[in-house]
Amino acid sequence: MAGTKGKRMPRAVREQQMLDAAVTIFARRGYRAASMDEIAELAGVSKPLVYLYLNSKEELFSACIRREAAALVTAVRAAVEPRDTPPDRQLWSGLRGFFAHTAERPDGWAVLHNQARTHGEPFVSEFAAMREEIVTFVTQLIAAAAQEDDCVPDLADREVAGLAHALVGAAESLAGWANDPGDGADRPSAKETAALLMNFAWAGLANLMEGRPWHPRGRTTARRS
Repeated sequence: MAGTKGKRMPRAVREQQMLDAAVTIFARRGYRAASMDEIAELAGVSKPLVYLYLNSKEELFSACIRREAAALVTAVRAAVEPRDTPPDRQLWSGLRGFFAHTAERPDGWAVLHNQARTHGEPFVSEFAAMREEIVTFVTQLIAAAAQEDDCVPDLADREVAGLAHALVGAAESLAGWANDPGDGADRPSAKETAALLMNFAWAGLANLMEGRPWHPRGRTTARRS
């Protein structure tokens, strides 16, 4: 990017260039350790220009969070198959879109999941707003599934909301693993990761919605000596 320094370009393009550089530095260095000098250098602009456009390191970080959050929500919504598609395919396609986006933009996901949640306000609220939008969307998908003809009709709203929170939390954790599976393993594809979570979650959801909830079994009989 350094070769672009001094070139004239529209403000909106220049600002996105700065945000691109900032996301990279914040993801790799962390919010506290990241410096405006590093961001300006990677963006190929002067540090005063970064301050002119984005005012402060805090406002720059908030702008990064808002941009990455909006991009993630848009990707998930765009990936979900049409409403006349079976609910399990809608949920699977949304998860596939989520994992594809987080794999394509790992620095953006690191800013959202690793940085925004851990540095207090106003960053936590920015992340929470994004998460709540996704949870609401998943809640609607699960509620639609629960209203299918072969599902029990009395699944409580509280249970649906709880299931949505659990599924989103699992997806967030799994995205971190998929981007860094460890032990030199190949990164799974978005399709594979989405299928893994569906295999973990959907069978249980289907049982619950068809009136076969899990119950703890009675205490096992003590072994004979």
